[in-house]
Amino acid sequence: MIGLINYGMGNLHSVAKALEKVGGEVELVSDAEQLNKYERIVLPGVGAFRDCIGALKEGGMDEALKETIAAGTPFLGICLGMQVLMDISHENGDYSGLKLISGAVNPFPESHPERGFKIPHMGWNDVILSSERPAHPVLMPLQDEQVYYVHAYYCAPENPQDMLAACSYGDYPFAAAVGHDNMVAVQFHPEKSQRAGMAMLEAFLQWKP
Repeated sequence: MIGLINYGMGNLHSVAKALEKVGGEVELVSDAEQLNKYERIVLPGVGAFRDCIGALKEGGMDEALKETIAAGTPFLGICLGMQVLMDISHENGDYSGLKLISGAVNPFPESHPERGFKIPHMGWNDVILSSERPAHPVLMPLQDEQVYYVHAYYCAPENPQDMLAACSYGDYPFAAAVGHDNMVAVQFHPEKSQRAGMAMLEAFLQWKP
């Protein structure tokens, strides 16, 4: 059973349908006290970092999520659900994140639009897996594939080991996926990434960290 966190933001319906399509049994969970009963946890997200972290804290979901991850439950964060794992975001101010992965959420350079790279970064782009270590089991299906991104801010993890995959927008690299232990999170939207995204979600269901 997959617990899909419902905190009032995010494209829950499309993520739920994608997980069900690859064989997952999904329940929306908005009660923090119920989070520990699920075999896998998914945190989706679209919108502003401040609103997301505020909604998670308001219902105690932030602490419940930390406890569930610490207990070893496999976790997948999607887009904003990846960014809130970081220490801090500089999106329209400075806001503390869940501090599960050291690093920051930063804006793309102000010069990007002047150079022809519109903000947000939107559309199909690469997932470049690290060549220095074996591919992460959840990300392995994305080798040589492209996925769908929509974001104006990007994650910059402090520990290189937490960078599971990269991408570049223009000549500017950013984290396409981060994680360690039983956490994996992606900046792109697997539910919008067609065959490659479905294969990744299926790999998440089979993952045994």
